[in-house]
Amino acid sequence: MSSMQRLELRQGQSLTLTPQLVQSIKLLQLSHAELLAYVEAELERNPLLQEAEKREDAPRPGLADFLRAKQRYAQAGGRMVPGPPPSQASASSQGPSPAHSELRPELEATLAGAQSLTGHLEAQLDLASADSALRETARDLIHHLDEAGYLREDLDEIAERLGVPLAHAEAALRLVQSFEPSGIGARNLRECLEIQLRERDRLDPAMQALLSRLNLVARQDFAALQTICGVDREDLVGMLAEIRRLEPRPGLAFTTAPIDVLVPDVLVRPSADGSFIVELNPDTLPRILLDRTYYAQVAKAVRKAEDKSFLSDCLQNASWLTRSLDQRAKTILTVATEIVRQQEGFFRSGIAALRPMTLRSVAEASGLHESTVSRVVANKAIGAGGVTYPMRYFLNAATGQGAHAARAVRHRIRQLIAAESADDVLSDEAIAQVLKAEGIDVARRTIAKYREALRIPSSAVRRRRHRFAAS
Repeated sequence: MSSMQRLELRQGQSLTLTPQLVQSIKLLQLSHAELLAYVEAELERNPLLQEAEKREDAPRPGLADFLRAKQRYAQAGGRMVPGPPPSQASASSQGPSPAHSELRPELEATLAGAQSLTGHLEAQLDLASADSALRETARDLIHHLDEAGYLREDLDEIAERLGVPLAHAEAALRLVQSFEPSGIGARNLRECLEIQLRERDRLDPAMQALLSRLNLVARQDFAALQTICGVDREDLVGMLAEIRRLEPRPGLAFTTAPIDVLVPDVLVRPSADGSFIVELNPDTLPRILLDRTYYAQVAKAVRKAEDKSFLSDCLQNASWLTRSLDQRAKTILTVATEIVRQQEGFFRSGIAALRPMTLRSVAEASGLHESTVSRVVANKAIGAGGVTYPMRYFLNAATGQGAHAARAVRHRIRQLIAAESADDVLSDEAIAQVLKAEGIDVARRTIAKYREALRIPSSAVRRRRHRFAAS
């Protein structure tokens, strides 16, 4: 019996990221300092670009200035991109389009140094799984990692918050933990080290036993460790040396310096009617113009094909950059306005009024994609009342019954412990009861987790400290 072959045609839609769109996306995630450095380089490179403030005062350039700019760029071995090569531009039925260009090396170098941990992991996520639901859960996990790369929120709480089975959340976490840098997505130090050793095929039973007693490693109780691991002293020394070569905080390699000198991209101030005014900080906005008058002047004068090609590239690059900067500013303002709307209580009353807020909630309310919101909040800040807050500060997971932000609960725990006396040291259970009376229903184990994240010792240790201070 002969088999029958059938040809089927299927129609579908897919999103293709052109190099120009990729550049626009990456410009969005740059901090204002990195963006200003990039724009300054563009002003030096492209004779058609001009700073808005200097438009009236600057002397008018001529054809000689244009040719010198072309010569400098040729000597640097570059092309004026984004913008298609001349062959592509001439073949286009709609005229020159920068959508076919390659990324400029200078921008790529800038972005390589500025890439955040979140961006690094999301780039791997987009290629890691075809399961869109699993990717979205993994994306949520990525956005809740701390700066060291650890997941501090309980996985069962995450599953409940996202409305997915615990097994699904566990699968998403395993996916994140398979990414680079090794050890990322761990929930504690032991798991972080286990991930790294497993990838090196060194997680044998003896090493597992050693990792299970890291408290003895800290106390340097080598005799007990030899017994627990079933190894001699020489093997134990080798195992400890191997652990010391691991990275206990894999996310710190992506911590960026601008956080220490954060400048607000958006300013928030109260208005007369009691609402809030959200506006872009003019000090962080690069103002550049495409000098079309100069373009028209040079276009009439150039004769050589290579000069015309360079002029076309300059025009395309300048047009793209001015449009991209305008769109970047609008997108940042849109996201910041939605953050202020959702966190209005914070701007009125402080951290105690901080609400749970996620990338998804901001994206849905602002009509943007979640990944776009993620890029906006990276390396950006909001200034209010003389204080500058990283935009990510306002992204808070829900805790308890979902009405309270985890950051606000941690702040309240810190307040309660700071106010305790030597005769009334609060246990985690006592803190949970106080919070419950205030309308915040949080489990004792969650209190313990938050307290540890705040680097506050247990009630027993605090009680001993009070006694020592009183003696």
